[in-house]
Amino acid sequence: MVVKRGVEVPLSEIKLRASRSSGPGGQHANVTASRVEAVFEVAASSALTEAQKRRVIDRVGPRVTAVAQDARSQAQNRELALERLRERLKRALAVPRARRPTAPTTASRERRLAAKRRGAQRKQARRPPRSEDD
Repeated sequence: MVVKRGVEVPLSEIKLRASRSSGPGGQHANVTASRVEAVFEVAASSALTEAQKRRVIDRVGPRVTAVAQDARSQAQNRELALERLRERLKRALAVPRARRPTAPTTASRERRLAAKRRGAQRKQARRPPRSEDD
């Protein structure tokens, strides 16, 4: 199963379990085990590097699971569970882009100072007039 570019997890490392569904497929007369749970043990994986394993464990834990019971068919639920597992692994492996600090633009500085001047003038206008005695 291709997770993202450069990362491919063999299906042999993913445990699939089927059980009775509470949704579609779990209520008809000939009850089937249509609910599918896909479990991936991160630490035991040979497909991920140590850095990738640490990142996944830090973000989602040592076991990544995905459950599907949307369809009546076990085969469809199996595909859905594997797709959900792939998405969770992909998000957990994503390296956030480094933030580049930026300086405020000249125009934004001017707008900020102009707003401060307007506020100061507004407050000045609210003050009582100064008496001639002072």
